[in-house]
Amino acid sequence: MRLRIGTRKSAMALAQTEEIARRLAAAAPGVDVEIVKFETTGDIDQTGKLLPHGGKGGAFVAEIRQAVRVGQLQAAMHSLKDMPGNEDTPGLAIGATLSRDPASDVLVLRPGVSIEQLKASHGKGFKIGTNAVRRAAYARRLFPDVEVIHYRGAADTRVRKLDHLEKQRLADGGAVGPADALIMARSGLERVGLASRVAYEFSSAEMLPAVGQGIVAVECAADDWATRSILAKIDDLTARRCADAEREVLWVLNGHCNSPIAGLATTDGTQMSLTASVLDEDGQRFIKVARSGPADRPRELGRAVGLELLAKGAAGIIERSRPK
Repeated sequence: MRLRIGTRKSAMALAQTEEIARRLAAAAPGVDVEIVKFETTGDIDQTGKLLPHGGKGGAFVAEIRQAVRVGQLQAAMHSLKDMPGNEDTPGLAIGATLSRDPASDVLVLRPGVSIEQLKASHGKGFKIGTNAVRRAAYARRLFPDVEVIHYRGAADTRVRKLDHLEKQRLADGGAVGPADALIMARSGLERVGLASRVAYEFSSAEMLPAVGQGIVAVECAADDWATRSILAKIDDLTARRCADAEREVLWVLNGHCNSPIAGLATTDGTQMSLTASVLDEDGQRFIKVARSGPADRPRELGRAVGLELLAKGAAGIIERSRPK
């Protein structure tokens, strides 16, 4: 059987898709995998914010999903954190989730800057680059005097711009920066061979990761049972359960692409722990909920955490962050 898997052209996306191909080669030797590269809207526009493109879902996911819907592809690779969790995906299903890579966020510093300097100054005089509203909110919470600047690009491109003191071009023709530091996902840096650039790793207490961060998802047509049966061979049950719990929080909160929402599920034997938070954009208003429950009932746990966040006022924070 031939399996055409769609992916973005970035180095990280290709590395993730090649990992899928390796696992399929081991688990289903008769499957011939073809990797099909897409240049998505988010890859073409390296300057603007993602919101006008429909957030990460519109910028990085929509075009590849459509190719699956019309039968051009049998499957699509996504970073789970890029997949919208507050909306239905008619006709599609997640056929596999790979075992989770590290979910943490990290700091990458330009040469000459130390984490001790950043902490001691509370960020005053420092510019931290990120495109994620969640990371920006946490950065302002951890370093109250820091300037957070809009920073886009593939993982390796962002590090190169940081090292060469390049400014980040903006969609309106202006520019910001250069940056002194970047907040990035450890898993992304590891995928492109830049793990040595991690200067500081945030604990989940300091910076709770994005829902699904570190999980690679393989999506296919919901009624394509031949493909689903193949993908099931590389599905990691623990990662799937964690993904289900975390994404249920997004569903309950009806969070959108501009919402600073975070969540992380972990398992210990038959038990699962789930922590989720909602922040306002300046990081000052902060709601956090942690609960535990049976690992084989992840959606119920996610629903309970989401409802408790709503009871504590999360809806108001999310509504204020919606684009006007």
